[in-house]
Amino acid sequence: MTDAQDNPSAQPAAVGQHLLAWYQRHGRDLPWRRSRDPYAIWVAETMLQQTQVGTAIPFYERFLARFPTVEALADAPLDDVLKAWEGLGYYARARNLHRAARQVVQEHGSRLPQSPQLLRRLPGVGRYTAAAVASIAFGQDAAALDANVRRVVCRLYGIDQDPGRPATQRRLEALALALMPPGRAGDANQALMDLGATICTPANPKCTICPLAELCQAQQTGRQDALPVRAARPDRPHRDVTAAVIRDGNGRFLIAQRPLESMLGGLWEFPGGKRLPGEELRECLRREIAEELGVEIEVGDLLCAIDHTFTHFHMTLYAFDCRLVQGAPKYLGCLDLRWVSPDEAGAFALPVADQKILALLRGQQADMGVAPGGGEDR
Repeated sequence: MTDAQDNPSAQPAAVGQHLLAWYQRHGRDLPWRRSRDPYAIWVAETMLQQTQVGTAIPFYERFLARFPTVEALADAPLDDVLKAWEGLGYYARARNLHRAARQVVQEHGSRLPQSPQLLRRLPGVGRYTAAAVASIAFGQDAAALDANVRRVVCRLYGIDQDPGRPATQRRLEALALALMPPGRAGDANQALMDLGATICTPANPKCTICPLAELCQAQQTGRQDALPVRAARPDRPHRDVTAAVIRDGNGRFLIAQRPLESMLGGLWEFPGGKRLPGEELRECLRREIAEELGVEIEVGDLLCAIDHTFTHFHMTLYAFDCRLVQGAPKYLGCLDLRWVSPDEAGAFALPVADQKILALLRGQQADMGVAPGGGEDR
């Protein structure tokens, strides 16, 4: 392992000077960089926790148009926030952002705290987001380590330890902070992010045009592809999940709202659940509906099978046409229930897999010549 001080050419002042000069010429023009509003910057950094820049931009612009201030976000129902977030994934970010907005309004007079320490007391604000918001919005000296910044610093200083380990993260944070001129941490953080996103990429880094090439230990020793060290990832398990399209005979079907504390909490879905080992799919669905809604159903034809991948597992969702046999749906395993038409369902925030079921049902509606609202086309 090589320490930063063993390489005189990579001293912090030289690195910071080259980095900021490059950023001034080549920094990306991103919508949140055109704003000095701490709220807008916070929304952007929350979206960017698990989402690439190109994907986040349209969501960011629509979200701010819908909730332009922290007060507007705090006043909004959670359902509206989740609907605005629909398709972006990792919905805990939206729930936490909503909770944190209410906390900012109630406890901080609608003004975001300025220090990383106080920001981290807000729901969903971790070490990275707190440092990013504090440095970019308030000029605080804090290093924001996302995947891009970790990669750049590991290569620059030849760090051959797993960057996911807490001790290594603290070391990388100290090295990154040391190269940031006082009061310029916001620009330096964004410069490191841009360098990692556009030049110091995970594969095939563009070392020939990198402003830090002559200062970079990985480039000097030919270890660009070996750094950062990549920890072995466990295999993702596979889950079979069932969903019931329970129809009422009037063109409507039942959707249920997931408990807030669950995965995808607060979103609406076609009710159902995970298949147990050795359980047949239709048997699974009857059991899940009895447990969740307290009713007996008849499970009919398979409508579709949808493959989807989450962070920690793969899923195949089997959706079946169903009808109620006995009982009235109850709130046993959900927050709320609604009978909706395919068009009405579009007002609710649904997970990606359930959106695909809804698209199938809308296609069936169109094939039958049923106009929105339930009447026949004339």
